[in-house]
Amino acid sequence: MSDFVPPYPYRPQKPFSIPVLLRTLSQNFLAAWPAAAFEWEFFTTRLLSRRVFICNSPDTVNYAFVAHNAHFERKSPQMRHALKPLLGDGLFISDGEIWAKRRRVVAPIVHVSRLPLFAPIMVDTAVEAAHRWGRLAAGAPIDALREMAELTAEIICRTIFGRRLGADHASAVVRSFSDYQRKIGQMDFLSLLGLPDWLPRLYGLSIRRSAQRIHRILDEIITNYRSRPHDSEPSVIGLLLDARDPDTGDALDTEALRSEAAVIFMAGHETTANSLAWTWYLLSQSPDVEARLHDELDRVLGGRPPTLEDVPKLPYTRAVFEETLRLYPPVPILSRQTLDDEVIRGRPIKAGSLLLVVPWLLHRHKRIWDKPDHFIPERFLPGAPARPKGSYVPFSTGPRICAGAAFGLTEAVLCLATLAQRFRLRLQPGSAVMPVCRLTLRPGEHLPMTVHPREMPFAAAAQ
Repeated sequence: MSDFVPPYPYRPQKPFSIPVLLRTLSQNFLAAWPAAAFEWEFFTTRLLSRRVFICNSPDTVNYAFVAHNAHFERKSPQMRHALKPLLGDGLFISDGEIWAKRRRVVAPIVHVSRLPLFAPIMVDTAVEAAHRWGRLAAGAPIDALREMAELTAEIICRTIFGRRLGADHASAVVRSFSDYQRKIGQMDFLSLLGLPDWLPRLYGLSIRRSAQRIHRILDEIITNYRSRPHDSEPSVIGLLLDARDPDTGDALDTEALRSEAAVIFMAGHETTANSLAWTWYLLSQSPDVEARLHDELDRVLGGRPPTLEDVPKLPYTRAVFEETLRLYPPVPILSRQTLDDEVIRGRPIKAGSLLLVVPWLLHRHKRIWDKPDHFIPERFLPGAPARPKGSYVPFSTGPRICAGAAFGLTEAVLCLATLAQRFRLRLQPGSAVMPVCRLTLRPGEHLPMTVHPREMPFAAAAQ
């Protein structure tokens, strides 16, 4: 069992003053929490004129996000305004009837039943990445974060738009998404000051340009897809074009189609890429975990690429990734705006308040997890002690749980299995790694590592 404690920001012993808290939140959300917050279960604070409540126990998470979701379904003003230029009224930030209608259309397209269509694309793309790494000299430097971003972007481009139309656009979309996230503001001060949602938010020129680049690429691909003869190649766009609301029979219009394609791209690329990069880092620091992972991959796959049918046979590979999601949840804050007056644990919550579920705190809660800061994949193996419902929410929970959770988890297992059976990655000497949260949780702007081919114990490895 691993004794490795991965890096996390300093935890102050006392809560910050409001000015320091606001400054810290805008720079790195993860650094704002005092040490005691990893034991608190339900607490509140005030940010300027807005009262904020934090659900940090399974019962309060389930109350707000499951049992009483209708009162807490609306995303926070910060999340809505930060992503609106990019996602429009897409599923991730919409609510009410728009959300319900889009969910009915989109959820079946990324449902687990679609995985047989898309798993071969995931594996083929990962195999191409393995071939690229195989042409590098042993010990060659790479940016693991960028490598995983381009791998998952290639997968999601091919998945959404088909192999031919998607391949040419992956790098451009990756750059634009990274640029957008780097420059978007982390705090909606107008909301915290109590100003209304309808008041326009000002976006810098670089933010608008990043969103416009992504929109142009999406519009171009959608237009090209519509103009070419349809064939049997599976793609999300084809399924979205053909999809109808089961209640009304309505199809998505062009703007809605683009918004939902952008949502699926963001959810299927950015979060999975970050988590895979973190996985490589954790493996590089945990030789016992890496050895057990390699043993499973060698035993199950014998040097061949994995298939969808192999995924249930790779429980340790999956456990490694699930433990990565626990330690470094890709979306470490799930924020909502209360729609109606509510009461949690006897404490009144007025409509308009902010309510947070913070996986960064919940997944490291000292009363829920044994050795909460340690990297221990065994806690996710079959037969491990059961976890309370609501204690592990890397894809959220309740009606707004990520519709593509099974897609992303399967993608990660297949990519990790394809690459880890042939390569080890090592952190470049002198490199410092520290989690930083903007819209998603990243290991900084880069993850400098080196690539090392494995000595494979069977002939198939040379093929």
